[in-house]
Amino acid sequence: MKTQKRSPKSQQSGFTLVEIAIVLVIIGLLLGGILKGQELINSAKVKAVAGDFRTIPTFVYGYQDKFRALPGDDLSAVGHLTGATPAPTNGNGNGVIEGSWNSCATGTYTAESMQFWQQVRLAGLAPGGTTMPIDLATCADFLPKNAFNGMVGLSSYRADVDGQISGMSGTYQICSDGILGKFVVQLDLQMDDGKTATGSMRAVANGSAVKTAATDITTVTGYESQPFIVCYTF
Repeated sequence: MKTQKRSPKSQQSGFTLVEIAIVLVIIGLLLGGILKGQELINSAKVKAVAGDFRTIPTFVYGYQDKFRALPGDDLSAVGHLTGATPAPTNGNGNGVIEGSWNSCATGTYTAESMQFWQQVRLAGLAPGGTTMPIDLATCADFLPKNAFNGMVGLSSYRADVDGQISGMSGTYQICSDGILGKFVVQLDLQMDDGKTATGSMRAVANGSAVKTAATDITTVTGYESQPFIVCYTF
């Protein structure tokens, strides 16, 4: 009696339920690791932005301690920073760092708020280039960048002149733009009262004009993925 051979088709077999379950578990672990890794990266970026707001005031105080003048407003900057190339432009010495925090980006390249960065860098207090910008392209390289690749700047806070956000109090303003709403909320929780319309840290939509009133960004539809300007006064 001859034994009937199985056809090649009948010898094929698929994945077992156990094998499929193992593959699904591995995929789940990989996705979980990717999501957790991205969460850690975003958390580190928020901490880096918070670090900007905490560090920049030390540039002001360090320069004052060293030269008895405000950086950017220093009437004798060339004398204080002799040998520097290029030599900084002197401020007017009126006790105010004039200009908006991002006046470079709006076409005012020699405002005291821009000289601020040149002078604290030439004084060895901050890293970065010391060649004053002459156009928007060089402006983009001159102003510091935050962890989200937005601009960072400082000037005196004059609510009725060039205060980015109206109704705040403080002598100086530090502003940082291009920060998504979900990170703005985290940042305010770390730095202030957790409310983006009150306190020493507030937010307005990216591209807002100066003297714009802050809002509770969580009431804005889709705020998590929209960019904002965050300002901190001290």
